[in-house]
Amino acid sequence: MTAESLGELPALSATSVADVTHFDLAVIGSGSGNSLITAELAGWRTAVIEEGTFGGTCLNVGCIPTKMYVYAADVADTVRHAARYGIDATLDDVRWAAVRDRIFGRIDPISASGREYRAHGPNTKLFATHAEFTDPHTLHLSSGEKLTADRIVIAAGSRPIVPAVVSASGVPFHTSDTIMRIEELPRRLAILGGGYVAAEFAHIFGAFGVEVTVLARSRSLLRHLDGEISRRFTELAKQRWDVRLEAQVTGIDGDDRRVRLEFAEGSAVDAEALLVATGRLPNSDRLALDQAGVDVHDDARVVVDGFQRTTADCVWALGDVCSPYQLKHVSNHEAKVVAHNLAYPDDPVRADHRFVPAAVFTHPQIATVGLTEEQAVDRGIPFVSTTEEYGDTAYGWAMEDTTGVCKLLADPSTGRLLGAHLMGPQASSLIQPLIQAMSLGQRVRELANSQYWIHPAMIEVVENALLNLCVD
Repeated sequence: MTAESLGELPALSATSVADVTHFDLAVIGSGSGNSLITAELAGWRTAVIEEGTFGGTCLNVGCIPTKMYVYAADVADTVRHAARYGIDATLDDVRWAAVRDRIFGRIDPISASGREYRAHGPNTKLFATHAEFTDPHTLHLSSGEKLTADRIVIAAGSRPIVPAVVSASGVPFHTSDTIMRIEELPRRLAILGGGYVAAEFAHIFGAFGVEVTVLARSRSLLRHLDGEISRRFTELAKQRWDVRLEAQVTGIDGDDRRVRLEFAEGSAVDAEALLVATGRLPNSDRLALDQAGVDVHDDARVVVDGFQRTTADCVWALGDVCSPYQLKHVSNHEAKVVAHNLAYPDDPVRADHRFVPAAVFTHPQIATVGLTEEQAVDRGIPFVSTTEEYGDTAYGWAMEDTTGVCKLLADPSTGRLLGAHLMGPQASSLIQPLIQAMSLGQRVRELANSQYWIHPAMIEVVENALLNLCVD
């Protein structure tokens, strides 16, 4: 690595990093933004600014703790339904406090150690405060300090959206930021929202014995998915939870022990707790971005180009604050891109968002990548599709699975996959060879016939789907 590749950075000051207000790099946010301080950037004087819990959404209130809860919920469901396999078992109790403390007993020390490392590590200084731009190179901190930096990365993440009908009511409620640390399980939980956060928490609390009511404005749950998958999931969800579709909440009343939600058509739902799961909003509105010349989209996402550069010189952005995907693996990818482009400005790389997969860790588990059938139709893209049942494989028989499916879309002339949509056990793992095939341009016939597929494994549902696609 040469001095030129680092942009002719000045030599490190002889004073302690704690004594300087000018930095080579400032990072707003400690989620994926924290991980972009790679070996190539280790010698830079770096400011990390975090006003919340260190480690960002995924570590503290998102991917990791929710999936730890989901795994426990899966175990509870397995016990509850063991009789189908000729095994008599009962679920005696769910010790919520033990489940919670096992999870955060792992997570909280990781957050604390990360914070400690950035606060006292080599060449970094942690500012545990809020930051706003005053120009492209200057940040004013709510602590009263001001810092300048040659380069600034916006990795400020997002926060839960709270509809006006909820906030105006004054009724206590939870979001994904708070619901996982409650003291005890409610007997009845109302979940406002029909997306992936709502679906995952409905599974968690429903499996733990809570009476769950899901309230969605749309005609189906997970409506952003392929229509067939969304419809199938919605029907299954109705068998597990009280699902109210096209639900327009007009009033909310209650206190810290009860809540009542009223709807436009005159019905109402009573619960002991309310979880608001209606999406997430980029934190761009809290940074005074206009002072730096950083543009935002109509939905508040920071505008970036293919290299993750904003509209202001020497200001980059990554993760939920600029991404339409709001996925940790996307944030991690973008952090790698930004880190490279900071270190090697004369040899930049582009972010690759061609085939971004996603998974919903509900029940059944769902995974998706590429085009939905509706998107292909809307764009006039020719396609063929097939939907294969888990239950048509030997392992599907072993699981007594009657709901799992693998749906594939492909271009009939090129033989390349256009989209993959799985719903069933381990969908998030089974989809990986399909993601790889799309990323590498592998054709359906090549993918199906050029390798062994272990028999009798769940992956055979993917093999069957590939073989049944009518492509050239």
